[in-house]
Amino acid sequence: MTKRRSDEDEGSPTRRWFLRQIGLLAGASVVGERTAARAVSLIQNPPLTDEQICSRKFELAVRESLSDRPIGEVMVAVGSSFLGTPYKAHTLEVPGEEHLVVNLRALDCVTFVENVLALSRCIRLRRYTFEDYLGHLKLIRYRAGEIDGYPSRLHYFSDWIGDNEQKGIVKNILRESGGVSLTKKIRFMTAHRDSYRQLSDDSVLGEIRKTESALSNNERWYLPKEELTDQPDLLRSGDIVGITTSIEGLDIVHTGIVVFTNGSARYLHAPLSGGSVQISDEPLAAYLQARKSQTGIMAARPLDPQ
Repeated sequence: MTKRRSDEDEGSPTRRWFLRQIGLLAGASVVGERTAARAVSLIQNPPLTDEQICSRKFELAVRESLSDRPIGEVMVAVGSSFLGTPYKAHTLEVPGEEHLVVNLRALDCVTFVENVLALSRCIRLRRYTFEDYLGHLKLIRYRAGEIDGYPSRLHYFSDWIGDNEQKGIVKNILRESGGVSLTKKIRFMTAHRDSYRQLSDDSVLGEIRKTESALSNNERWYLPKEELTDQPDLLRSGDIVGITTSIEGLDIVHTGIVVFTNGSARYLHAPLSGGSVQISDEPLAAYLQARKSQTGIMAARPLDPQ
């Protein structure tokens, strides 16, 4: 079984959790009716745990026979089941040593993609246990699928695409289909060392700097946003799209999943601005054009697991 720790308490509500809710009510001098009702509701109907949410996704898969569909369709179905899930920034940045953070209750743009991909692979393989999900999540999130400290996590999304292509999990579809070389030095993390708790350790900083140097020298492909509308058949449902940026030292600023609505490719994603998982109102091309610092896309196609 894969060792795990969640960034919040896991399992059924404990007596300590129950008393904490009561204490919050008792300590308040004035409690409005809505606040009191919400607190009582939380006590009577506590939030689902990560394991319970995972089970519900697998129950959906069995009910809808998702295991018989191509993985792209599974990605869209699983991703859509997260619509409305709250956004939470810096989901993976939690105290302590590097470990597999599990949080299906709130997502950022990267953990949304990772969780959907991990669940979808389990569904295609008809492996429906929480431990199966954890194994796929670790495989996707870490270099070569192994946790070996903070530097082993795939922090840059273009690095994420490359490593997961080597593992046979995705295919970089822009290498052979319309992509152009992205020549940009990657150094955002080390240039903003104070923003990353782990980088206070000089040895960790050195490892991240090595990763940035290697990534800067590797060939990467992207499609400028001006050319996206010229290739309407490039993307498919379930493709993973990272949005490139003009921000110095950074490769990708946002990630999401392609879903087709009324014949146009839209973005299924967890944006900070929207506060929850949602589908973009406008087509992906228009979404990019409306944001000056977003320069184009990198794209990876999930592969059916063997």
